[in-house]
Amino acid sequence: MGRARRSFLIAGRFLTRWPMPDPGLPTAEQLGQAALFYPLIGLLLGALLAGLALLLRDAPPLPAAALLLIIWVWSTGGLHLDGLADCADAWVGGLGSRERTLEILKDPRSGAMGVVALLLVLIGKFAGLAALLDVPSRAGVWALLCVPALGRAQLLALTLTTPYARPEGMGAAMQRHLPRRAASAVLMLTWAFVLLPLSALSWVAVVALSVPALLVFVRWRRSLRQRLGGYTGDGAGALVELTETGMLLALGLLLPVTA
Repeated sequence: MGRARRSFLIAGRFLTRWPMPDPGLPTAEQLGQAALFYPLIGLLLGALLAGLALLLRDAPPLPAAALLLIIWVWSTGGLHLDGLADCADAWVGGLGSRERTLEILKDPRSGAMGVVALLLVLIGKFAGLAALLDVPSRAGVWALLCVPALGRAQLLALTLTTPYARPEGMGAAMQRHLPRRAASAVLMLTWAFVLLPLSALSWVAVVALSVPALLVFVRWRRSLRQRLGGYTGDGAGALVELTETGMLLALGLLLPVTA
């Protein structure tokens, strides 16, 4: 099996529930190589969602949005939602303590704040999807294609700019073996792939994607550094969910106004 194909399969099996061939137990180096394919996996997920949105363009927007969201959550296996819920519980229950926050993050049970965070994010995504489907446009379809890719590009940005909070674990191994120059190039290419075609369709959509992504990244990275001294896998998952929700809400608020 080729190196690139193995890395793609490792990334795909980690980030989705899609049926893919098993590449075997990855080494630490292969985990780092696989991270380069995270935005591509996001783009494939976005292509699925955008294709379904086109098929459902004549359907009522609310049930169509619900179907898209169900497929979205199923495709990811709730991986990042789990990280978001853990972080919500840990940030509240940790009471400002790094040690207690890390302890709660390891707890597989979800508390009240985790449930509240999940509900709010899912409601936000549903509302954004419903608004996009209610006013279909080429810019909206392209933006929906790119939202999951940009969400997963945030993982590369976080890994490149932020230390890992624990010395052990899959995230630490991935960061140690991430090809940093290649990761920087993938990050820039992902944003160029999104912004250049989208700028020809709608500058409002460009703003609706880039501003929330930047604000969420800066604010959440700062919170991770202040509380933990770095990021964890749960923190990275929360970043994906918060980014996607922010972008969808901004698209849902701004694109119908300019349609």
